[in-house]
Amino acid sequence: MTAQVSSEASRVDVFQGEVLAEVRNHIGHLTLNRPAGLNALTLDMVRSLTRHLQAWADDPQVHAVALRGAGDKAFCAGGDIRSLYDSFKNGDTLHEDFFVEEYALDLVVHHYRKPILALMDGFVLGGGMGLVQGADLRVVTERSRLAMPEVAIGYFPDVGGSYFLPRIPGELGIYLGVTGVQIRAADALYCGLANWYIDSARLGELDQKLDRLHWSESPLKDLQGVLAKLAVQQLPDAPLIALRPAIDHFFDLPDVPSIIEQLQEVTVADSHEWALTTVSLMQSRSPLAMAVTLEMLRRGRRLPLEQCFALELHLDRQWFERGDLIEGVRALIIDKDKAPRWNPPTVQALDPAHVESFFHNFKQSGR
Repeated sequence: MTAQVSSEASRVDVFQGEVLAEVRNHIGHLTLNRPAGLNALTLDMVRSLTRHLQAWADDPQVHAVALRGAGDKAFCAGGDIRSLYDSFKNGDTLHEDFFVEEYALDLVVHHYRKPILALMDGFVLGGGMGLVQGADLRVVTERSRLAMPEVAIGYFPDVGGSYFLPRIPGELGIYLGVTGVQIRAADALYCGLANWYIDSARLGELDQKLDRLHWSESPLKDLQGVLAKLAVQQLPDAPLIALRPAIDHFFDLPDVPSIIEQLQEVTVADSHEWALTTVSLMQSRSPLAMAVTLEMLRRGRRLPLEQCFALELHLDRQWFERGDLIEGVRALIIDKDKAPRWNPPTVQALDPAHVESFFHNFKQSGR
């Protein structure tokens, strides 16, 4: 079954599958509809989202788009990594097609001519972050948990992570990408990974206001006006504010072994517990994935958006054969023994030349 896109703002079309689509009051609503799987993205979902966004971009009756996830657990917990693992193991090409089309979808969001409102309730991980970071209005709730946790399964933060993470002030984005740590609403606002906060109990009220919205010549301002009545743009007590000086110091060090070594030496009381927790987290991650992530993010800081996606695709095309993803998925998702055999097994065994080899032959446009 294929989704039928409405060309009339008054008509509702719903594709009863993994993506629900309808147009109400000139807003195209797209709902990721795999709640039992935390709305993880499949290739079919990527294609359905792309079709709807492309159709609505040219539909004068659609003034804006709203993205959300079904259920109250997650907006989107990333890509359906098990299907990509199976594709590689079976000698298929799904895992290759998925990244090409997922990145193209994320670029559509970044360049969309109409405002996109992303309701980031619950988990927003990996591919979910890629889907929302190009949106104009990114709304979090008290249930939001944001992360680029790819290093936990031996991968690197893709879907534009090489662009939006290093553009967070200081070294906060490097910290988020290299460790894969989760953050909540206040930190998401502080980092600029979200720009509005609303209590989840008021999401229904937000929908009602959107359904009754009287549009002007500026749809973006109209949506901002609705949010201003229900939401706020800052929250007090973001934990990363206090940690920022330490993060800026440690995650500006030359390499992953140096970061871990110096974190282990922290004795200052207000940073000691955080440093120990961070070291413990990093010691569970793939050393190779962390090292490649660090290099990728530092390169991405100097690259335009399209080149960041090109760099990530360049890494993708090597990673299933040369990286730690297959072993990470085996240990954490397939066998669930939680004992991945990373290669190399420790950060001390990292070879800088091997890390650098993943970036060989990457051609930047205009060079």
